[in-house]
Amino acid sequence: MTDVFSAGVLVYRRGEAGIEVLLGHMGGPLWAKKDASAWSIPKGEYVSEEESARDAARREFTEELGLPAPEGEWIALGEVSYRSGTKRKFLTVWAVEGDLDPADVVPGTFEMEWPPRSGRLAEFPEIDRAAWFDPTTAAEKLGKGQRPFLARLTDQLP
Repeated sequence: MTDVFSAGVLVYRRGEAGIEVLLGHMGGPLWAKKDASAWSIPKGEYVSEEESARDAARREFTEELGLPAPEGEWIALGEVSYRSGTKRKFLTVWAVEGDLDPADVVPGTFEMEWPPRSGRLAEFPEIDRAAWFDPTTAAEKLGKGQRPFLARLTDQLP
């Protein structure tokens, strides 16, 4: 099993109904018809010897959403590890308050062979949409490995 490092930014806002978090639905044909566990905190991999986790989190947020991470106080939510395919992923996340409009998202893209074994490369968005969710709904949307960050966020907010 290969160890990989990933970092991300969980944007939250406070509204009349309470806290909401911004998540991105994973792009590409493998996730197109899935909703539960198909959303993610904007994040991405980095090489720990070449970049700090915090710098990677900021960079990956911009790459995935096409928007800069909000300015403001970054709240460290720590690290979790989980399996992702043949990898063991170590994910570090910060939270920052902001109120981004999901309609402003211009996602980055990636290439993959599609259909499988066709020899053809196709380009897909990193995320195909973004949306705000309350923590309970977000827990249903997020992959299991990322869910601990929701409790950590709500525990740290006054």
